[in-house]
Amino acid sequence: MAAVGRVFCLAALLALAHAHSHQMPTTICKASAGYLFVLKCGNAMRDANVTWSRAGEPLDTPGSELQVRDGFLLFLPLQTSHNGTYTCEQRDQRGTFGEEFKVLVSASQCPEPSEDITVVTAGGLRCKQKEIFTLNSSTHIRWLKDCSPVQRQGDISVSKDGFMRLLPPATERDAGKYTCLIDISLDGRKFTAARSIQLHNSSPVLVPPQVMYPKKQVVVVKRGLRAELKCRAFIGFSEEESSMFWTVGDTQSDDHPQLKVSVGFVHEEGKVYAESNLSISEVLPQFLNVPFHCCVQNPTEHDVGLLWLREADHSAFHTTVALCLAAFLVLLAMAAAFFFFKVELVLAYRKLLPHLAKEPVPDGKLYDAFVSFLHADTLNSAEVATFALQNLPAVLEDQHGYSLYIRERDECPGEAMHDAIAATVRRCRRLIIILSMQVNASTDGGIDEAAPLRDNLTRLCYEQKVGLHDALTQNDPRVILVEFGGPVDYSNLPESLRYIKRKQGALIWTNDSPAKHKVTQPCSNRVFWKTLRYHMPSVPARRRQTLSSV
Repeated sequence: MAAVGRVFCLAALLALAHAHSHQMPTTICKASAGYLFVLKCGNAMRDANVTWSRAGEPLDTPGSELQVRDGFLLFLPLQTSHNGTYTCEQRDQRGTFGEEFKVLVSASQCPEPSEDITVVTAGGLRCKQKEIFTLNSSTHIRWLKDCSPVQRQGDISVSKDGFMRLLPPATERDAGKYTCLIDISLDGRKFTAARSIQLHNSSPVLVPPQVMYPKKQVVVVKRGLRAELKCRAFIGFSEEESSMFWTVGDTQSDDHPQLKVSVGFVHEEGKVYAESNLSISEVLPQFLNVPFHCCVQNPTEHDVGLLWLREADHSAFHTTVALCLAAFLVLLAMAAAFFFFKVELVLAYRKLLPHLAKEPVPDGKLYDAFVSFLHADTLNSAEVATFALQNLPAVLEDQHGYSLYIRERDECPGEAMHDAIAATVRRCRRLIIILSMQVNASTDGGIDEAAPLRDNLTRLCYEQKVGLHDALTQNDPRVILVEFGGPVDYSNLPESLRYIKRKQGALIWTNDSPAKHKVTQPCSNRVFWKTLRYHMPSVPARRRQTLSSV
């Protein structure tokens, strides 16, 4: 009997252990008819042997609305008749595992929430339908709130895994039932999977504020004038429970009547920024080189921005003004020096020109100047002739290498006068016209025919007309006027000569001493020759020919 009792007890224990081993965890699933629905057996691997049953009947009928695929139980789609309990059993190297699912099917458009959550700060909602993504990675995800498209202030972004981020964070107005819809194509058919989440009332979690500026800045101000100081800080996602104020050294801004503080809030992309403006009606000495703190705080944390006021340093401005003034004076002095010493500078440069300049470009000119002169009385005639035939060649040709054409010296007998004069004038770079004090011109622009030496007068009229015409129309040759014996009365001379006189003036040669360009007072002989050389070509014809032959 004892042995039988022991056997009975052992059998009872085995039966109890067997009954206990068959107790399975039960999961309640809430879903709506018409949607794709998937059940997963625990943490079953793809290579695990999984069997599904309903009320003890195996579920593995290909082509039916209930299909077992890779360990998943697929409802294609879920119907109200699928309401009931489903059991899965998996076998792998770890052993045997079973799980029970109680599926509650409703006819509502959106399924009942499967979980209740509270979202805080810059969070969001998770779709939690990983099984659907394993069937087909190409999906389209939508979110509904209370079975309508989600509409709220701020940004809403949905990631590829269905996570819906809410900016700004959820508040009491965002409470409700949220449904994640996944549109998917499976075996050529289109399905939609749905899962709902209940979001309860929530308040944003406060985040530590952060001052954007100022950060150890120095502001240059002027004593006695107004000044404006600005402060900006990130305070989170709500204006509530945040404050901003200023301190000056160890005192509050309210302790100074010259200071006025204003605070405002700016919403940007779901974030809230506090901006404060500190107006100083008059910068006092006690405000200089003293730390100004912009303080922002909420119940969780605080942050401080720092700046100093520094009086404007005018020494740099004064130095700049002094340098600019000195530079202006230097430029003015250089301009004045160039104006008064222009002739000397140009002549000095011409001395260096043979060492610096390249070979001159041929211009087809044979002479540097055509010398034209006229006289009316016998005494002055000899002086003008001496000046033109002796003084000019002695200085310009013998000393400085210029080539002159003087009609009385260089003309060939028997030449056609008009043709020879026209050709020669056009082959000269300058036209030197020597005017005598006693020369009188007729009112028709010619020279008085009653004067002696009429042949010379006729030639002079023609050569001057040819040269002046080219000088006025082509600026070639350039005209150099020389008044011999003192200032000349231009009232009876041709208009062309009067125009050149007004435009560039004339050199004056007197029996005593010459005068410089555009000046009627006598000057030294040396100044006259320098001024004349200044108006002559920079490179004499003889040097051009020498360089060209080399």
